[in-house]
This record gives sequence, structure tokens and C-alpha cells, in this order.
Amino acid sequence: MANGSENKGLLALGMGYVATRLARRLRAAGWAVTGTARDETGLEAIAREGARAFIFDASTPLPDAAWEGITHVLSSIPPDDAGDPALRVLRDQLIAHKEHLMWVGYLSTVGVYGDHGGAWVDETTKPRPLTMRGQRRLAAERAWLALHAEYGLPVHIFRLPGIYGPGRSPLDKARAGARSALIVKEGQVFSRIHVDDLIEALMLSMQSPTPGEIYNVTDDLPAPPHDVALFAHALLGMTPPPLKSYEEVADTLSPMARSFYGESKRVSNRKLKARLGWQPRYADYRSGLRAILAEEECGKDGS
Repeated sequence: MANGSENKGLLALGMGYVATRLARRLRAAGWAVTGTARDETGLEAIAREGARAFIFDASTPLPDAAWEGITHVLSSIPPDDAGDPALRVLRDQLIAHKEHLMWVGYLSTVGVYGDHGGAWVDETTKPRPLTMRGQRRLAAERAWLALHAEYGLPVHIFRLPGIYGPGRSPLDKARAGARSALIVKEGQVFSRIHVDDLIEALMLSMQSPTPGEIYNVTDDLPAPPHDVALFAHALLGMTPPPLKSYEEVADTLSPMARSFYGESKRVSNRKLKARLGWQPRYADYRSGLRAILAEEECGKDGS
């Protein structure tokens, strides 16, 4: 990404876990990075990354200075009950700056597919979200893609599963010991993605924009969540919580937890591989978790 990056600038709307790691890669390649946060604490975190920082509280547009030098935009801001906050407040600014924008990315969720009983889905599968969260994401996707259709904004949609990585993985959950039991639901599987593989997909898309496209960004091995948790405990040499069937605990789960266990699907990444030449460094959760643990141990050793 270093070649031709001198005049490129990223605006990260909602500079959280993913956008921060992307910003580090881009800044190392010579990009300028601008990020938004909802409060002063967030601004300080962005500033520590060496990026420009602006408040975006979903009530007022960004100052003109925030758009200076911006060629790429990534939105990680989730929709609320009134729609997508970024589009609601920044739509006119996005349109006004469209001539300078080479790439716009929106991070969505594979939750838009709904439940498929463990079957494979891809980008041609008709979305049928079951949850309010999934329905809001699908509406946001369509609103972003409408900007491409109506104004030529170079929008790309990335449908994401559970994201894990350093500091935010099943290893951390195992150490926290927050689970009283690991829930097993027969036939249930989920896809997931290591954050660094997601970053690589975003960077490849920035290199070779394909406006109007939707991409699933998942690893190669959908798996039951309890398998992942058991593997994390084994890596750490920890005794895992007991296994309990979903039927045993269903009545004790929150509505959000029940909705989590109400969906099962395997999400294909073939389009991303074919169109952008992407290959995950961590093709499954086992290689991903081993790499995180190795990185942690190197940090402890100071090596």
C-alpha cells in the first residue's frame, strides 16, 4: 500500500477496534488518518494513534477541516432505531465530497442473512434477518448502496461475522472466567474472522475498488461456539466450564442471548477470494488463537 499513498487520507467514522488497527497499517504506509469519536475519551485514544480526531455525536455534521485530504471513508457506526447515524447526519457532506472519494466502506454483519439451519450462504443469498439488529443493518446497507446508485459514491459493503483478535478473543473470555457453562446447541455453527484478515481484505479493496459490491469476510471454518471456547481453554491449560445443552438453559437466557442461538449458517468467502485475491492468514479459529497466544507470550518475554 506504500506506493502512491502520499496523498491518500482515511476518514474512519467510529474509530473503534477494527478502524484503529486499519489506521496503524495505513499510517505505516504513509497515509494520513482522521477518526471520529463520541466523547473526549475517544478523541484522546485517536490522538494517541497519531491521527486527527473529531467528535461525531450523530447530531451535527463534521467541520470542513475533517474532510481535508480525505480520499477514503470507512464507517463502523451501527444503526440505531432512527437509521444509520452517519448517513442521517453526513449524507450531504459525503455527496459534496464525492469527487475526491476513491473508496467508501461500510461494515455490516452476516446477521442480515438470518437463520439457514447451518447451510451455506453467499452474497447471492436473499437476506432475511430475524432480529431487529439485522433488519437495521440491512436497511443501512441499502441506504449506503443507494448513494452509489444515485450519486456514484464508491460504496462497498462488508458483511462480517464475529471478529476476534489480540485483546478481544475467546482467550480473554476464558481468562475472565465469566461463563458458568458452555452452551451446546445441536447443529449450530457460526463463521468468524481474525481482525488482521479483515484488515487485509479492506486494504485489498482499497487497492482495487469495485463500487457497489458486497463481500462476506469470513474464515474457512464455520464452527460451533463451544468448540472454539474449548480450544481456547485447552491452549491456556485451563479447565473449561461444563457443557450444557441449549434446552437446559434456554429459559435462563436473555432475549439477546436467545436471538444469538436462534441462527445457524455457514458463510462463504469465495467471492472475496475470487474478486480480490484475498486469502486468510488464519483460515480457522485454531490458527488464529494460536497466533494471538504466541504474540502475547512474545510480548511478555520482551522479544
